[in-house]
Amino acid sequence: MTRHAEESARPVVMLLGSGEVSRELTLSFQRLGATVVAVDRYADAPAHRVADRSAVVPMNDPEALGAAVERERPDYVVVEAGGVATDALIAIAETAEVFPTPRATRLSLDREGLRRLAADELGLPTAPFWFAGSATELSAVAEHAGFPLAVTPVAGAPGEGRSVLLRPEDVEPAWNRAIAVGHLSTPNRVMAETVVDVDDEVTLLTVRTTGPTGPAVHFCEPIGHRVAEDGTLATWQPHRLSPAALDAAKSIAARIVNSLGGRGVFAVELLVRGDEVYFSTVRPRPVDNAFLTVRTQRLSEFDLHARAILGLTVDTIMISPGAAEIGYAGGQTSVPAESDIVGVLAEALAVAESDVLLFDRTDETDGRHRLGAAIATAPDVVVARDRAQRTAVSLRRLWQS
Repeated sequence: MTRHAEESARPVVMLLGSGEVSRELTLSFQRLGATVVAVDRYADAPAHRVADRSAVVPMNDPEALGAAVERERPDYVVVEAGGVATDALIAIAETAEVFPTPRATRLSLDREGLRRLAADELGLPTAPFWFAGSATELSAVAEHAGFPLAVTPVAGAPGEGRSVLLRPEDVEPAWNRAIAVGHLSTPNRVMAETVVDVDDEVTLLTVRTTGPTGPAVHFCEPIGHRVAEDGTLATWQPHRLSPAALDAAKSIAARIVNSLGGRGVFAVELLVRGDEVYFSTVRPRPVDNAFLTVRTQRLSEFDLHARAILGLTVDTIMISPGAAEIGYAGGQTSVPAESDIVGVLAEALAVAESDVLLFDRTDETDGRHRLGAAIATAPDVVVARDRAQRTAVSLRRLWQS
């Protein structure tokens, strides 16, 4: 059989976005026999290094994106980045399966559209929210709603341009910060929401599949998460919820995911207070909050996404409690000599059941510079979190100037 014939028998997956998350996803697809074409707007992206083929394409250009799809003729197109031309996705969907759906892709970057879908159409519980198109309107919202008030641009990546208003004089700086990172399509509009006093912030990783009997949703064990003042993301699984809260969380997740449609992993963000659960947002793709599933679950979030998209059976079995800490940088960092790296890793990996992932460059796909991840498992979450923290303390020596 010729190389061309061999490749034609394999499903071709095109990833739009080739950052660190896409790198892991590429490997998951390849293990299932798929040929992966990694696309991004810049060369030598992380997924480019492991994909079968790669391309540099301005993904906000419908013509350029359409030409790349025509050239590669993929069976599946998987969106793993913001800034992808949604008009092009609608056209692409006529010849290839697109995940997430063009509608879900658009709503994942449109807080106003997503929140109105969740609250107004689906009736999901949320924190009280408002939208403003100017600093004056935001000031009026703050006067009506009171403080504290969280303000974010209606379009943008999670955490971008977010501020918490504590007093009237915070309004104008918050407005300026939000519109500075807003996308060009909606540069001058923000969402303001009451800061709800909650016990926990939880990610419920939800997998939507389709089969002979129709769509089905599968839930992973809840993942707790917290962001430290220095930007470090701490996560742990499972995060224990009361039976009533867990039922509510699954109901909310199933309703929003089924409304968005398609197949794959959806990271549903929830706020929990006792037995009460509030919808916050949803991202229709693997996320940093669930990176620890590479060690806690039989199938990681990347494996689950690949399997669901290819129409294969999934399971969400957790094999061990675990925790992780992911470090980020805002700019340049200094890295010591290789001998120092080996010494630091020796110290970090001396922690029982620990593992380490190091990232060597800024991920231009989503603008984040992940430095590294410390992951640990244990018989219970408390021990796992302690082990992950001790592993991360050792790793930080690599990133100190």
